Amino acid sequence: MMAPPRNAGDSRAALVSVVVALAALLSLPAAVRAFGASDYQDALAKCTLFYEAQRSGALPSSNRVSWRGDSGLLDGQLAGVDLTGGYYDAGDNVKFGFPMAFTVTMLSWSVVEYGNSMGGELGNARAAIRWGSDYILKAFQPPSTLYAQVGNGDADHSCWMRPENMDTPRTVYQVNASSPGTDIAGEFAAALAAASIALRPSDGSYADKLLSTARQLFTFADTYRGLYYDSIGPQARFYQSYSGYNDELLWAATWLHRASGDGTYLDYVVNNQGPLNAAGSATEFSWDSKTAGADILLARQALSCGQTNELYTHIRMAAETFVCYFVNKQVPTTPNGLGYCQDPTLTSAPT
Repeated sequence: MMAPPRNAGDSRAALVSVVVALAALLSLPAAVRAFGASDYQDALAKCTLFYEAQRSGALPSSNRVSWRGDSGLLDGQLAGVDLTGGYYDAGDNVKFGFPMAFTVTMLSWSVVEYGNSMGGELGNARAAIRWGSDYILKAFQPPSTLYAQVGNGDADHSCWMRPENMDTPRTVYQVNASSPGTDIAGEFAAALAAASIALRPSDGSYADKLLSTARQLFTFADTYRGLYYDSIGPQARFYQSYSGYNDELLWAATWLHRASGDGTYLDYVVNNQGPLNAAGSATEFSWDSKTAGADILLARQALSCGQTNELYTHIRMAAETFVCYFVNKQVPTTPNGLGYCQDPTLTSAPT
């Protein structure tokens, strides 16, 4: 389940909210989606269309949003790199890498689990994943430079304008070996690993590239540890990782194992489960806190492999505790049942 943005300026940030709504729609029984009181098929179509409206860069001829044009064509120029593409943060023109990567991860998870139920929207969902993945590939310069953000959040939020006409600074912020960002690098790794699974049926060679880069990103994240807030300063406060970076390491390793079948990533999870995962304590799954999602992925893998040892039992119990927290309606929900962890009407949050 998704928590709304934690900063007053982020109340406009809908990318990650829409992707969780997409996952929730797809998890409903087919009969409910087709014949329920609400038109979930239409809602699904609007979810995928939303991402096209948020695209930055040179738009393809297949773009379905007629009132959107090319924008951000010089992004990255200040750093001497090409950072065109990717997604704007819903209501503004900043490209925040941390929530954008989580969006790609969740879009990919939706396709991996429910792609067969998406009908004609499967192609649009895959296109949305690829648009985000292409940007992540540009943003990471192996072995240890990652461009975390394009655009100054303060300047951008002080002046509302169409991205096609924006004249606010396109400042570039990076993390690297001396100024690390384990949290954001871990999420980038998870995003590409998950995307490699979602896109493999349609483009195997591209999936291989995503997985290879995900491995490099994970090595960078794990080797040079630190919070990206501490490296790029106040600009990271718009999506500060309040939960720390351990959950991103666990989340990334779990997705890499699922994508590659490489046992070293599972060994990493097993050997680091204690320090990385406060099992059973998660009451939120969001762009900030990924422990619950990792527990669910790990529990599923354990069940499919017939694993019954103490560690996997512990993980399964943690996953079940989190699921029951929502199934038993211990959190508020929208009229149609989408749970949320924080009141979306809040206009202030910790800084």
